[in-house]
Amino acid sequence: QVQLVESGGGLVQPGASLRISCGVSGRTFSGLTTGWFRQAPGKEREFVATIFRSSGNTYYADAVKGRFTISRDNAKNTVFLQMNSLKPEDTAVYHCAAGSGLILSTIRTGAAYPWWGQGTQVTVSA
Repeated sequence: QVQLVESGGGLVQPGASLRISCGVSGRTFSGLTTGWFRQAPGKEREFVATIFRSSGNTYYADAVKGRFTISRDNAKNTVFLQMNSLKPEDTAVYHCAAGSGLILSTIRTGAAYPWWGQGTQVTVSA
């Protein structure tokens, strides 16, 4: 069993930056591919970013490319999402997700990740 706990959400103004974190326990962190998804009120959950465990390659949704950066610290069993130039449309609950054996064609699909955190609220508003 894998446990994921997000932290670092909050209320920020448009244009601001925020970094959210996800602590992972219960399984060798280095063996997991980890990602971030988000869900805004009344909308479907959507893929944000993923970082592969082996290569460290990163992939982003078009809506966040160039503004968000996903990274991980294997020594601290933590994955981060640095969010810059935040917009009101980035407002959502951000969930950390983890899985093993993922392939490129599945990383944008929530069902490919067996383990999920409870989420952290990010609100972008003036």
